[in-house]
This record gives sequence, C-alpha cells and structure tokens, in this order.
Amino acid sequence: MTRSVYFDCDTGVDDALALALLLAQRGTVVAGIGTVSGNTAAGQAARNTLDLLTLAGHDDIPVAVGAHHPLGGDFHGGADRVHGGNGIGGIELPAATRQPQDRDAAELLLALAREHSGELRIVATGPLTNLALALRRDPELPGRVRDVTVMGGAVRVPGNVTGRSEANIAGDPAAATAVFDAAWPVTVVPLDVTMRHRFDESDRAALAAGPPLPAALGAILTGYFDYYEPVLGERRVPLHDPIAAGVAVGLLHPADAPLIGLRVEPDGHLVEDDTAAHRIRVVLSLTADAAPVILRTILGASAS
Repeated sequence: MTRSVYFDCDTGVDDALALALLLAQRGTVVAGIGTVSGNTAAGQAARNTLDLLTLAGHDDIPVAVGAHHPLGGDFHGGADRVHGGNGIGGIELPAATRQPQDRDAAELLLALAREHSGELRIVATGPLTNLALALRRDPELPGRVRDVTVMGGAVRVPGNVTGRSEANIAGDPAAATAVFDAAWPVTVVPLDVTMRHRFDESDRAALAAGPPLPAALGAILTGYFDYYEPVLGERRVPLHDPIAAGVAVGLLHPADAPLIGLRVEPDGHLVEDDTAAHRIRVVLSLTADAAPVILRTILGASAS
C-alpha cells in the first residue's frame, strides 16, 4: 500500500536525513513539503530542501515556504551552533533551478489533504506553526488526515532548550497546543527515544562514500558531530528526525508507546495530564537499534 506523506520541516541536518529516509522508503510517496523557521529560517529551509531534492532526482515534489514567525511571537534565529549558518552544516549544495511554490505551506497541506483525503500522513520535524495555521483556515482538516507524527518534546527526560523543554515544541508552544488538541491521531516521538539512537563516524563515512545525496549527507553531518561530541562525551549524533520519519512510515517499530494526555506549558514543556481532551501516542522506545536500519535504507535506495 502506498503511503502519501506531507513533510513539514525546518531543514537542518537531521531533517535532511529524515527527508532522505522518506524518499528511500518503499511504498512511501512524499506528496509535498512545507518549511517552517526553526533550525534555520523557513526560506533557507526551503532552499536546502529544494537542493537536496535535486541531488536525489526528485524535482517533481512541490515545496512551499511556511511560517517565518511562531504564533503570537517572533523568530529569533536558527540553531547555528548545531546546524551551521545555513542549516545544513555550512555545506553549499549544488543549487536547484526551481523555486518554492507561490502558495504557503499551510495552503499546500490543505490542498494535499483534499487530494489524498483520509490517506495523507503528516510528518512534522520542526515547530508546528504551519499545521496550526492550516487548522485555523480549515477546522475540518483533521477529518481528511490519516495521522500526524511529530518529532518533539521531552516527556520523561530533560529537554535540549531548557531543563524541561525541547526545541521544536518550545519554538511554538501555542501551535503545539493546537495540534495536540485537534481531533486527529497524533504520535509524538520525543527526546526520550531519539537521544538513545545514534550514528557514529563509521555511519557518516558510509554515507560520504555513497552516491550524491548520501555523500552530501555525510558532509553535512560533520559539523553536527563536532557539536555533539563535547555534549555527549563521544563522537556520535542522535537521530531525532529520521526516527520520527521511520516510525511514521512503518520502518521503525515502537516497543513502548503508551497513550498519554499531554499539556503544553508556555515554555514548551510537555506535562502528562489525564484531563487532556485527547490521548497522544508517545514513543518511548523502539524494538531495535534505529541507526543501522536508517543507514541501510538510505544507502539501499541509492544503490538500487
């Protein structure tokens, strides 16, 4: 069965890995991509996405620039220390010749939900502003979406922005509240699981030795390793966004994924709350190590 996916991202290093994984997974069709400010500005994220798609030979996938600012606030700049000044480790990719669509990301999502009514899967790996804007424009959107998978939050572990909050949810807490409160099935893939699955230098080297898209990913990852080495005390990097993408398309399988009521606090902290209107599936562990599965899938698609 073909899975149609709308990918909403702030294309930094791990978003690039997630994109490559979605493109590589058999039975998955990326129907469209919207960008949001997070790791880098929404416009730069779109440029990164278009360039990566050109390397992958997928110039047919529509890309739309989404929200630059979060709901009710301002974007205060990307995560340059983590993702480099351009979001992809400072690496300059061959430039795509096409431009983003004239419509914004929320409009692209609404159009795809109508086209693939009841079947569209949303994978979101940045702040959730575009999804919240789409819900404002069409409150009936949840009825046309199969499910939503969000990389974000820190439920039972410390955050990576504050001791309590994670970057994607903290980037727009009001948008996260809107998405979690909507009547669609939501899966959250938080730091609880993503910090436990990591690439090492041998994985990066395997990508770097591959065809154009994996080779670009190998180069992009270098600065990511440089950032995380002193943070983790080892030269490895967590696989936040590709794990969420892998769970969304059935490549990676949760071992522990309870249904939990979640409340988003103003700082982006996710609090377990039994009074919440909806229960959200929260992935706390996987059945197997994600790193070799992700690497094998990306390289396998490039070799085929």
